[in-house]
Amino acid sequence: MNRRPSQRGSPIRAFQWDLARQVERLDFLLKLLPRYAGWGYQELYLHLEDAVEYPSLPAVARPGAYTCAQFTRLVQAATAAGIRVVPIVNLLGHTQYLIKTPELRDLNELRDDDGQPLTHGQICPLHPRTLEIAEKLLRDMAPFCMAGKVHVGLDESFHLGKCPRCRAEVARVGLAGHFAAHVNRLHQLTQSLGLRLGLWADMLALLPAAIPRLPRDVIAYDWYYYPFARRPRVELHNFAEINLATPLQARGIEYWGCPMNGAFRYEPMPIFGERLENIRSWWRRCRRVGAGGFLVTSWEANRLALELTTVIDAAAASLWLDPGIDDPPAMLRRGFERVFGPRRGAAAARAALTADTHPYSGYHRWQINDRWNVCAGRESVPPYQREETLFAGLGRQALPMPLAASIAFRRYLAQRDVFVRRNAQAVFQLRREIVRSAVLQPALGAHERGLKHRTTLNQLQHEAAIFAAALRTGRAAARAMWNRSRDPHKKGPNELMLGRDTDRLREWRWWLKRAGRNPDIIWRATPVCGAWQLQFTVHNFAPALQKVVVEQRQPDGSWRTLHGLPLMEFRGYAARPRTKIRREISVPILVSAPEPAIPRSTGWNRPSRQVPARRDGGLHLQFPRLRLAVRGVGQVAVSHVELTNGVVRLHPSGWRSSHKKILGRPAPRRGFPVVDFEKNTGSATVSFARCAQAPPAA
Repeated sequence: MNRRPSQRGSPIRAFQWDLARQVERLDFLLKLLPRYAGWGYQELYLHLEDAVEYPSLPAVARPGAYTCAQFTRLVQAATAAGIRVVPIVNLLGHTQYLIKTPELRDLNELRDDDGQPLTHGQICPLHPRTLEIAEKLLRDMAPFCMAGKVHVGLDESFHLGKCPRCRAEVARVGLAGHFAAHVNRLHQLTQSLGLRLGLWADMLALLPAAIPRLPRDVIAYDWYYYPFARRPRVELHNFAEINLATPLQARGIEYWGCPMNGAFRYEPMPIFGERLENIRSWWRRCRRVGAGGFLVTSWEANRLALELTTVIDAAAASLWLDPGIDDPPAMLRRGFERVFGPRRGAAAARAALTADTHPYSGYHRWQINDRWNVCAGRESVPPYQREETLFAGLGRQALPMPLAASIAFRRYLAQRDVFVRRNAQAVFQLRREIVRSAVLQPALGAHERGLKHRTTLNQLQHEAAIFAAALRTGRAAARAMWNRSRDPHKKGPNELMLGRDTDRLREWRWWLKRAGRNPDIIWRATPVCGAWQLQFTVHNFAPALQKVVVEQRQPDGSWRTLHGLPLMEFRGYAARPRTKIRREISVPILVSAPEPAIPRSTGWNRPSRQVPARRDGGLHLQFPRLRLAVRGVGQVAVSHVELTNGVVRLHPSGWRSSHKKILGRPAPRRGFPVVDFEKNTGSATVSFARCAQAPPAA
């Protein structure tokens, strides 16, 4: 099973550990290295940032970072196993690890109006100290560069050319020349240390004019993380195909292909099938174009059980260990067998691929991690219930512990989706029942009607108690996932998120208790929905790097952002120039009258001074002026805009419900786009007429 492959005609096979997001236990990593060697991997790339000590810059390392002695032990163990190490030292984009250090903050490209460095951004390539700092970092890492090369990142450097000195150089030599000059300076530095320089190739896709200006002995690592037929694509160019291999190889630059083994951002499990499709796409391309290497990258694994990315690395090895096996299900089975033994491979692979059918993917899905009150939309609850049922069934199977814990945690996320959405709908239903009972049963007093509503509130309290038990189970699953490879005395991001869920559940139960004592509270904002909720549909018809925001006009004329949602799906079906992706967005809105928008005849004791009443018993409501906007790169369309409190639905003035309004500018098909999530590229104002609301018909 672990026989070594033939070396002829095959690219260098490499894997990566992202240690910058979390420090993995050294003993755990050391045990994996001989296994990777047995699977035919030849190089290990270590994404570090501040996860390791730099003797020349001791302030950079974060608490708990690998000491020099620990890092030496890791590199020596890899070398003993026959695996050469390549450290990744980011030296342009993703340099927050430097800027966070007060004494290095002046390196920042981004400045405020007074010229002071911001607390976020990236280092300036022309800052007088940049090469000095880069030399210290690289010199400290040079003894660990066992493959004779160092990777300096340079990817996603979207703040390029922002500061005055850089703008001046860009005016002289262009943005491509500005970027290439930085590469050349770093190349001279690495040459002086006897090392080859590697960089991610995404900036070369955006600035192809830089390629002829690069040194010939650098290595370009081309990355793209979705399945593709012949060529990878560029997200910022609306997923246009790109062929960097030809111009890079024509320049004499070594070309590598880089898939990804893990999960995006907040995903607690890889989407196994898509990851292996991506890996297979790159393997075929690397062999077709004669690539120098094939690097399976790993990113942001801090929400995963690390062994699941190890399974995908082991599955990828089938491409050279088992040349007759290249379909993802068979590869995945072999991967589980290599990691957990032959008896558990088939069942684990089936369970993993079944979990793929309900992935927890995309910002639309992840927004509940930060706010529960953005899930009070028009989506149906049953799909989430079916998802919970599926993971409950998977959880009853005998599976390897990391997969079992991940499925248990995934079940909790499905339970939370059901709980939050069902409770938001219950609040809206409760409001409708209040009005309906006032209309149909006017003879009943407020006390009698209140008894009925308190029964509903008691039922919601009971469901909250059941969810509290699910939350405890989810916490145990998150702890098990973390403890497999990390310091058990620390909490990972999943547990921290569950802590916030605990706080929100406590707020919800307290709201239910208060609503039982004072029914007026039912009409106010809740932890699961607002007093009023803006609902609309977003059509992501041309994916790129868009973000939709909802803004509210302030008394001084400024606009305040109420909610922002990036539209990236992180799925293969979204990685194409044209799609039919629709997402329902829901945002709580503050209006001038947060008290009950119902007639006095209901018998509720509402203070009349807060909202002027009409003679017919209705209320005057003044709604704020809202704005829907898009930021980043690309266009979206919006439709079906409504404002509701669960009882009435209002439509904006001048909008036809089903009419789509396109916002933003088309993503460019080439060149370096402006990526700014703070400025609108297109917007539409949403106004609701002053509402004199009477009770709806029964």
